Amino acid sequence: MSAGKSAPIQRDVFTIARHLDGWAVEHNGAFSDASTSKDEVRAAAHRQARAAHDAGRPAKVTVGDEAGFFHLAGLR
Repeated sequence: MSAGKSAPIQRDVFTIARHLDGWAVEHNGAFSDASTSKDEVRAAAHRQARAAHDAGRPAKVTVGDEAGFFHLAGLR
């Protein structure tokens, strides 16, 4: 790395992803909080990201659409 550039921040990434017949939160290859409601899974992902943040680890939530496109879903 050259002088003046910092390393990218490592974040915990919580992805709202299609899983079985519904949605689930994917984190480090493991699925949790499965539901048929995407909104419920979104809330669970934000709770998990907030807990990581409160523990001192940067975190973000991403959303996977049916076609596999990902976009960021900001923490609130």
